[in-house]
Amino acid sequence: MARITVIGGTGYAGAHLVAEAARRNHSVTSISRTVPDAQLDGVTYRAGSITDDPVAEAAVDADVVVVAVSPRGPMAGQVAPSAENVARHAQRHGTRFGIIGGAGSLQVEPNGPRLMDTAEFPDGFKAEAREMTDVLDWLQEQDETLDWFFVSPAGGFGAYAPGEATGTYRTGGDVLLTDENGRSDLSGQDLATAIVDEIERPVHHRQRFTVAY
Repeated sequence: MARITVIGGTGYAGAHLVAEAARRNHSVTSISRTVPDAQLDGVTYRAGSITDDPVAEAAVDADVVVVAVSPRGPMAGQVAPSAENVARHAQRHGTRFGIIGGAGSLQVEPNGPRLMDTAEFPDGFKAEAREMTDVLDWLQEQDETLDWFFVSPAGGFGAYAPGEATGTYRTGGDVLLTDENGRSDLSGQDLATAIVDEIERPVHHRQRFTVAY
């Protein structure tokens, strides 16, 4: 059993991660700006923002801390520095650090352009993609005392396309995964399965990996 803290544990990706980790009997703490009325048995819920240093300090009292906060709305421009602050606390405590970082920084083909640099990528998501790419770049510059993973879900991942749990997924590196029809999809449940699998059986140390069907 691992002690897992999820910052942003009531959002789309975070809530699925909390539920899957709890289902597998891990010790789970969910941190979000507000505590939900409906709570899962066995999960500790705490109110707090990733932007608050005391929250960051408390969050790393775990085996793994995962940031599942998107830099949109009032959080635009705040997630990157705050996530890096959490990572520094994790480094000092010997806690593994993970972050769900979006698909925008993935290459559309080996050595090809990044998804966020293509004409098809929506303008409304470009600032968010750049901010999460900044986090990835920062993580790659850190020394080996910080054990981290950065997860890029499928290009079509999101609450707008929830999909269904299949219990299956593929993982890759820096290139967008697509199916035979050129689609890149993944449900929230299956992303959570992939992340908890990574926590239970670590494979991607100090690496970004992508997950899709």
